[in-house]
Amino acid sequence: MTLATRPEDVPAVFAERFNSGDPRALAEVYESTAVFVPESGEAVSGRDLDEANAAFQGLGIPIAVRPRHVHAAGDLALLIVDWLIDGTGRDGRPVRIEGTATDVARRGADGFWRYAIDSPFGTGAPTP
Repeated sequence: MTLATRPEDVPAVFAERFNSGDPRALAEVYESTAVFVPESGEAVSGRDLDEANAAFQGLGIPIAVRPRHVHAAGDLALLIVDWLIDGTGRDGRPVRIEGTATDVARRGADGFWRYAIDSPFGTGAPTP
C-alpha cells in the first residue's frame, strides 16, 4: 500500500487503507497537521482525527470512492469525491452512509500526496 504519487490517486489510496482495517495505515494518508471535518462541521485534528476515522473504520464495512473532480495547482489539489459505506454492520444492522467530500491534498517533500483537509460531508456540513 504505497502513498499517492499523483493527486488523483489520493482517494483510491485512502479507500485501500480504510478497507484494510488498519488505522495506522489510514493515518499515513494524512499530513501530521491535517484536519478532518465531521458531519457536525467542527474541524478536528491529531488524535481526534484518528478517532473520527476509527469510528467509520470500526463499522467493518468497506468504503467505495468515486472522484468527481481533481484540480491541482503546484503542490496543492482540490478533490471532490463521492463516497459510500453500504452494508451490514457488526451488530447485524444495515448501514448506509454517503456523501460528497470536498478535500485538499498536498504533495510533501517526499513526493507523496496526503490529505491536508478531509471534509467527507463537504457539500452539506453545517457551518459552525
